[in-house]
Amino acid sequence: MSKLVKKPIILPKNTTLEVKENEVIVNGPKGKLSKKLNLTYVDIQVKDGSIFISKKLENISNKKIDRFANKMLGTVWSIVNSMVKGVNEGFKKELLVVGLGWKVNQKDKGIELLVGYSHSIIYYPPEGIALKVEGNQKIVVEGIDKELVGQVAADIRNYRKPDSYKGKGIRYADEELILKESKKGAKGK
Repeated sequence: MSKLVKKPIILPKNTTLEVKENEVIVNGPKGKLSKKLNLTYVDIQVKDGSIFISKKLENISNKKIDRFANKMLGTVWSIVNSMVKGVNEGFKKELLVVGLGWKVNQKDKGIELLVGYSHSIIYYPPEGIALKVEGNQKIVVEGIDKELVGQVAADIRNYRKPDSYKGKGIRYADEELILKESKKGAKGK
């Protein structure tokens, strides 16, 4: 069983949590999030401003079901914790466009990438995600859904992944890139 499950998730003021069958809904100052989760063996309770997650059936005779329930406890705890943090603080990922002459421009709610192709790439984010451009090289992806913020950042990065020899491409701001040594060979003998 996950050690994190033993800790309660603190529910900040102006934040509510509601559980309907297999759906968890969290309302907060930044917005509302809802996710469908497998809550067959997991119980979510709110007491005194804290969220407690536990197994529904403590004495499960089948070992496979017991192991699955233990795995689901940690998964549900992590997802609910991210939802609570998202509706209160939000999530943010930063990307850098690295390359000679490569840049990014703000285009309405989306962005325009000029990354070495014969055409520019225009990307509009899904609902709930905000894209900001700082300077010519920095893209900031912000939103309340951690999963969606990560997916949008990964989609943008996939337009031009970093080159392993020169380091050109779109990369995360905190990503450490290890460059390979250029190929050296004997020229005609």
